[in-house]
Amino acid sequence: MVRASLETDFAEVWLEGEISNLRAPGSGHLYCTLKDQSSQIRAVIFRSAALRLRFGLEDGLQVIVRGRLSVYEPRGEYQLILDHLEPKGRGALQLAFEQVKRRLEADGLFDEQRKRSLPVFPRTVGIVTSLTGAAVRDLLTVLHRRCPILRIIIAPVPVQGAGSAEQIASAIRALNTVGSVDVMIVGRGGGSLEDLWSFNEEIVVRAIAASGVPVVSAVGHETDVTLADFAADVRAPTPSAAAEMVAPVLAEMVERLGMLTARCQQAMSSHCLEHQQRLDLLLARLDTIRFRILEEAQRVDAAVAGMREAVRAQLKQAMMNIHAWTHVLMAKSPAVHVRRDLVMVPQLRSRLITAVSHSLTRSMQHTQAYMGRLHGLSPLAILDRGYGILETIPGGQVIRDVAQVSVGEEVLARVARGRLRCTVDEVRRDSSV
Repeated sequence: MVRASLETDFAEVWLEGEISNLRAPGSGHLYCTLKDQSSQIRAVIFRSAALRLRFGLEDGLQVIVRGRLSVYEPRGEYQLILDHLEPKGRGALQLAFEQVKRRLEADGLFDEQRKRSLPVFPRTVGIVTSLTGAAVRDLLTVLHRRCPILRIIIAPVPVQGAGSAEQIASAIRALNTVGSVDVMIVGRGGGSLEDLWSFNEEIVVRAIAASGVPVVSAVGHETDVTLADFAADVRAPTPSAAAEMVAPVLAEMVERLGMLTARCQQAMSSHCLEHQQRLDLLLARLDTIRFRILEEAQRVDAAVAGMREAVRAQLKQAMMNIHAWTHVLMAKSPAVHVRRDLVMVPQLRSRLITAVSHSLTRSMQHTQAYMGRLHGLSPLAILDRGYGILETIPGGQVIRDVAQVSVGEEVLARVARGRLRCTVDEVRRDSSV
């Protein structure tokens, strides 16, 4: 009953206040509080109304709203259900323009460092505009008048209304894929801020900034400013001015080429004349140079003949010296001494064999004598005579005294050809010791 009464009596309410406690859950609805210096009231903007907002809400924003009063029964609170909002003191589109501009500027889309200069002699120009507007006629007229040989590709799109921003961005991307487009003009004729709003949409601005082809923005009249102007490489005040920026005047180009051709021909003629004069001077000096060359050639021939005679004389003297040295070397050749000494080799060999045999016999006799003496001193020889060596278990220490063992202990007896493991049954000390 309370809700029905409030909705009947307050079916349309206009308020002015400041937004605070703004919340945007995943449902798409927006919740906030409207307040002034003395009071406040809760408000809700349902998703259908929130999608129609041209600007973003934020805490502290002064707004003028229209809505109806209702009651939220689960909490027993009354609230405003809003269906229209506009910023106080400025239009919604102007506020949205400033908000989008700040966000894109923070992303670096408007930096001057990323902007490129237009090509001087483009061959193909792409145009993104409407086929029904005056802008396309102005563009084609100026382009054809200035440079009739230009190739023009038009991507027709709606330039205002719902869905126009998406189609403009798609056309910009499509012209980038053509591959032969040298420069692109994006624009339309004049209009109100609402009419030009498609060129303020973020999707269009980002498509212009991402274009691989230089973009000229030609939106509206000279006083109209859109975000596309900030993102484009060059801004033109009107579509006609954009065409003049893009297309060079073909007649002027032809005239300038003619002037340059004439200057090149004149420069080439002067250059050739200068070289011709230098060539004539060189030919005049050529006879003198030829005579000098002949004289030098005669001197060279004489020098070559003298060198040949000197070389022959030196070779002859060298051959005579070689024959003389050969006779001297043959007289002192070691081959004569070798043949003489070879006769003594068998005698020396026989004497060496005899001396080595006597030395080996003496060495063998000495070795056998030493081996006999070593065998007599060896412990193994003592064992062969029936002696043994006793060792403790464990430890392997040699037993030299009966005090080292006791009855019941095991000892190891080492004999001539083996070992015996023994047990001590009795320990008897020699009284004479």
